Amino acid sequence: MIQGSGRCHSHPDRTGLGICVECRRVICRECTTQFEGINRCATCLAQRLKALEVTAERREWSVGNVLLALVGAALLYGGVWVAAHLASGL
Repeated sequence: MIQGSGRCHSHPDRTGLGICVECRRVICRECTTQFEGINRCATCLAQRLKALEVTAERREWSVGNVLLALVGAALLYGGVWVAAHLASGL
């Protein structure tokens, strides 16, 4: 299909209704989906939704993360304690 011909990229027998803002292909009424107020084709919409799902994942604290945080806090406290004792000894 020639881009700009006014025919849907997925359905060449149909007149294009608009252009997908992501891939810039002409799309017909059946292929057009509005998301966030913007027209996208089904392929680009699926990619956009997948990207949103990945960033929305919540990571829970595991036992390893808690232990790592405790060790880090202990090292920080120990470093401050050592620095305070060295400074008072001068």
